[in-house]
Amino acid sequence: MSEVTLVFLWLAISIIVILVSIIKLKLNPVIGLILGSLVMGFGTGLGGVATIKAIGAGFGGLLGAIGIPIGLGVILGKLLEVSGGARVIAETLVKKTSEKYSLYALGFAAFLISIPVFFDITFIILIPLAIEVSRTLKKPVPYAIGAITIGAAGAHTLVPPTPNPLAAASILNFDLGVMFLVGALVAFVACAVSWFVYFKILDKGFWNKENDEAEVLDIQEVSDLPNGAPSFGLSMLPLLLPVFCILLNTISNAMGFESRLISFLSSRVIAMLLGTLAAYLISQKSLKGKIDKVANEAVATSGIVLLITGAGGSFGTVIKATGFADALANSFNTVGASPLLIVLVAFGLAVVFRIALGSGTVASITTMNIMASFTALTTLHPVFIALACLAGGISIGHINDSGFWVVTNLSGYTVRGGLKSYTIGGAFISIITITVCIVASLFYL
Repeated sequence: MSEVTLVFLWLAISIIVILVSIIKLKLNPVIGLILGSLVMGFGTGLGGVATIKAIGAGFGGLLGAIGIPIGLGVILGKLLEVSGGARVIAETLVKKTSEKYSLYALGFAAFLISIPVFFDITFIILIPLAIEVSRTLKKPVPYAIGAITIGAAGAHTLVPPTPNPLAAASILNFDLGVMFLVGALVAFVACAVSWFVYFKILDKGFWNKENDEAEVLDIQEVSDLPNGAPSFGLSMLPLLLPVFCILLNTISNAMGFESRLISFLSSRVIAMLLGTLAAYLISQKSLKGKIDKVANEAVATSGIVLLITGAGGSFGTVIKATGFADALANSFNTVGASPLLIVLVAFGLAVVFRIALGSGTVASITTMNIMASFTALTTLHPVFIALACLAGGISIGHINDSGFWVVTNLSGYTVRGGLKSYTIGGAFISIITITVCIVASLFYL
């Protein structure tokens, strides 16, 4: 049995351990990931001390790079949510659009809001508006639910500062601004195509109300905005300011211009800090004395996000420490790895992790840690390797994914309805994203 085969066998066993820990033993995913990391380390002969060091290095290394920006992003998103700013963005976009394109506007609103706000929160914010849009258009609710599911999932998966794309630039060592520009462009195209295709298959009778809906969706009409809610322009400020700062460095590097001030402002910590301060500023009027409480609640909820992200980094680092990634890369180097083969391997590994573990964060981050050894083998820009990993990470979300249950339960769907909405929507985004990566890789053959 070859070294790569043996390590792959222990990788499969460690995934089974993680699944049993989470599903059967009902342990927190963080604990399951640490147990899986230990099994992987001991099984491959890495040894106890080296395994523990790899777990700590993986956790600390990843969170050292992106922990503070993630925490700040959670605060920013919470302030935007509670102040009414997120609702203002969504309602403005829908109202300014003709009836023919209002479903696309609703999906684009979900896209924008989900850049700083996590998927499940975006979904909760927009469900009442989705119902109103459905009533206005006299369209079945699955059209509007599909619009926000696809828009929120696309941005959350591919556009920084959410954890996965934010980690990509650190793990694969390339400019975060490039990740934002390429990720946002690919995400928008993927969402636009996915919306169009999804609406078309609904037109063709894809949805079966009797089998796909468990109950009549009973949601109250859209509530009034908080007093003093920020305007559309002010609500967009916390979204645009970090983007502007991050892109400053990308643009200056492209022009061959170096500046310490630009490097400082464009760092992910400072960019997200400025965006969060802007969120504080625009929320003052509507939240008044509650702003500290809202921010503290956001900090509390960010803990599990940071732990799962860090534990995913630990698992990926243990896999790297076993030599699996290097052995795999060397075997590819021996046979002459093409850029096309590299993106397909990245996508395939991420799909396996996604289906098995459920978490898109863990699937993407684990795969990116493995694929980091491949960047030196090709002239293909690392952003496309990152996108392939992220595409696999969103590919097949099903019953072991918390996002699946958020959409299914809040929409009044059956499991079959959830698969037709959340799973199919994610699969569309995944297919279009990996197609972009394949096309890009062909230019480097």
